[in-house]
Amino acid sequence: MKYKEEYKYWLEKTAFDTKTYDELLKIEDNETEIKERFYKNLEFGTGGLRGILGAGTNRMNEYTVGRATQGLADFIKAEGKQKEGVVISYDCRHFSEEFALRAAGVLVANGIKAYVFDKMNPTPILSFAVRQLKTFMGIMITASHNPADYNGFKVYGSDGAQLNVAASNEVIKIINRLDVFEDVKYLSSDETKKSELFEFVGDALIEEFEKVALFHQVRHDADPKNLKIVYTPFHGTGLIPVTDVLRKAGYENVFVVEKQAIKDPDFSTVKSPNPEEKEGFYLAIELAEKENADIIIGTDPDADRIGVLVKRSDGSYEPISGNQIGVLLADYILSAKSEKGELSPEDYVVSTIVTTDLIGKLSRSYGVQFYKVFTGFKFIAEIIKMREETSEGDFIFGFEESYGYLPGAYARDKDSITTALLICEMAASLKESGKTIFDAQESIFKRFGYYTEKTVSVYMHGISGMEDMKKLMENVRENPMKEIGHVKLSALNDYKKRLRFDFNTGNQAPIEMDSANVLIFEIEGGGFFALRPSGTEPKMKLYYSVVAENEKAGKERIEYIDREVKKMLNL
Repeated sequence: MKYKEEYKYWLEKTAFDTKTYDELLKIEDNETEIKERFYKNLEFGTGGLRGILGAGTNRMNEYTVGRATQGLADFIKAEGKQKEGVVISYDCRHFSEEFALRAAGVLVANGIKAYVFDKMNPTPILSFAVRQLKTFMGIMITASHNPADYNGFKVYGSDGAQLNVAASNEVIKIINRLDVFEDVKYLSSDETKKSELFEFVGDALIEEFEKVALFHQVRHDADPKNLKIVYTPFHGTGLIPVTDVLRKAGYENVFVVEKQAIKDPDFSTVKSPNPEEKEGFYLAIELAEKENADIIIGTDPDADRIGVLVKRSDGSYEPISGNQIGVLLADYILSAKSEKGELSPEDYVVSTIVTTDLIGKLSRSYGVQFYKVFTGFKFIAEIIKMREETSEGDFIFGFEESYGYLPGAYARDKDSITTALLICEMAASLKESGKTIFDAQESIFKRFGYYTEKTVSVYMHGISGMEDMKKLMENVRENPMKEIGHVKLSALNDYKKRLRFDFNTGNQAPIEMDSANVLIFEIEGGGFFALRPSGTEPKMKLYYSVVAENEKAGKERIEYIDREVKKMLNL
């Protein structure tokens, strides 16, 4: 009954904090709620913290944020990097600014320099700021595109990438030794702001970021005034930087969804502020139809991901998947550089093991190198860092299927701002030549085959959720399927065991990557099916990719496989 003891301890320690104390008192007769909030500490993973807002050890609140920051502070002091300090940004969510100032208060109380943005700003600008200010770490307060009752605490290293596994493990060890109340030093917000160790970050750095974004345009063969764009920031941080960059690039016909341009931590106009889901774009579609727009773009609350809808010949607006956006942008950038003679055989593109295989084929067709890494942009950043240390070739483009893209090494996390500019540039260039994004997509399919992808998330809530995911993965790993309905599977790539099992020959071969809890089944004839438990949320992610003779056949095949997999796994 440790959770009951934790609950009583929190009641005792928060008596001075009437808001937290009252919240805890309201659940004193709710055994289930007490257990859910206190049965464990909110885990600091390789990306930091993410969880539901509220009082308790298993919740995001000023105390759990303070404990995590104290762990970082102890790590920084052990490394002797107090002067380099930490830069902190935050999004539009409930308590984001308060958590940012609490983190700054802990750092300053520990003698560590703290830079804090003077208003909410996107994740890619935080990554850029770490590099510009040469800080030892960065903190981004955000839960990305999660529902409104979530928030998070993402940690970045000195290269601007999310903290690597080795450093994360050290920080986790320190945090686990700390008492959430007794061991955390902090100053109030007013005291923090008066300290010589505290500094606000203003517009000058954001303007530098926008200059870099504009530099990454690849063609200037189309008049931007001819493209009509509808944009929604989903109530988040993308509004100012995205519209600024488009305006500076000459795009005059940018129509913003006004109801979703308002800072709103409840995201009251959408079920979920996720640009992967078409339903959130209903207001944008209404505006696009009114203005006869060519393209709709939308960024999530911390503006690291971007979704795109394109106008069809019948006037409807159809979403482009994360895989498709990535392949289209890679082709656009690579073709432009190739035409200008700017590509080297040492240049490279990076994507992930659950992203479409089409990107590898496409990249190699331009004579550049291609890397596959684990899911998580920090792994893409690791390749960039490795290649920079050897001074070989330029990083051209990196992306994940989950709508995250980076078209240059100026930052080390997903950047929807520069990506938005490139998407609009691509659309304008195609329009100038009488084509659409769908035409460009069809051209790629004709060159390499019709690839169709789908990603499904199955949520496993509650205390047993993580255990249920663990059991599912263990069962599939030990009893792998060799066919899905009438679709035959040719091999299993078990990244935890670091082995590839060939079902046809019975042979095993090593996988030259670190261990990760991912299973990828290869489909005979091309494509794959993957299982990966999320590292930040209680959900199992299923990834499908197929190759077919046309788009219709691909969609039918992938829907069939999805149905059969869910039956087999009781999902």
